[in-house]
Amino acid sequence: MTLLRIDAIDVHHGLLRAITGFSVAVDEGEVVSVIGANGAGKSTLMRAVAGSIPVSSGRVEVNGDDVTRLRAHQRIARGVALVPEGRKLFPSLTLEENLLTGAYRRRPGPWDLDTVYDMFGWMPDRRNQNSRLLSGGEQQAVAIGRALMSNPDILLIDELSLGLAPIVVKQIYASFQQIVVNGCAILFVEQDVSQALAIADEVVCLLEGRTMLAGRPADLDPSDVESAYFGATTGGH
Repeated sequence: MTLLRIDAIDVHHGLLRAITGFSVAVDEGEVVSVIGANGAGKSTLMRAVAGSIPVSSGRVEVNGDDVTRLRAHQRIARGVALVPEGRKLFPSLTLEENLLTGAYRRRPGPWDLDTVYDMFGWMPDRRNQNSRLLSGGEQQAVAIGRALMSNPDILLIDELSLGLAPIVVKQIYASFQQIVVNGCAILFVEQDVSQALAIADEVVCLLEGRTMLAGRPADLDPSDVESAYFGATTGGH
């Protein structure tokens, strides 16, 4: 079952077209990564899918329903949750209070405080700690937990590993299996190509807002991925 379908969307920043004709389908239980260098349009894409910024043309569907014109809070109610770049926790709140903010528009489903605490076993002992005192990796885990509290069908994660130690990133990626087993699908942005290829069922490479390459990691030639990522050209084209 296709949970998220993005069909040929364009996204503008003023007169600048930031995303051109982007399409992807994400099925239940699937993990799809969008890769690309800085300025490729990845964060713009994620915000457009979440409803934070409008699309100029094209269509976004969730569970077969057209959500293209819905605002962000309406998309949460339809099953879309975004973990934003930089995590954006509430610094004055505790770990647990931050998680509970994600339940504000909660849908029926498996995720609550207990299931988030089960997945991230270190959290219960730190539930009353101010979120300012958490490490970057811990904050990222809380941001993911907060998004899960709404019981989304689609979990969007922007710049997952940015600024985090590799061991922390590995721990966060280890949670993906538990998330998708519960019927969710994940679309995530990753600058680290090797991480994306190792984790994702499908990878889409963006360059200046355009899809340069897409496919299952096993079917992609590493040199083609590198060319798409950096915009290298071959054969005089």
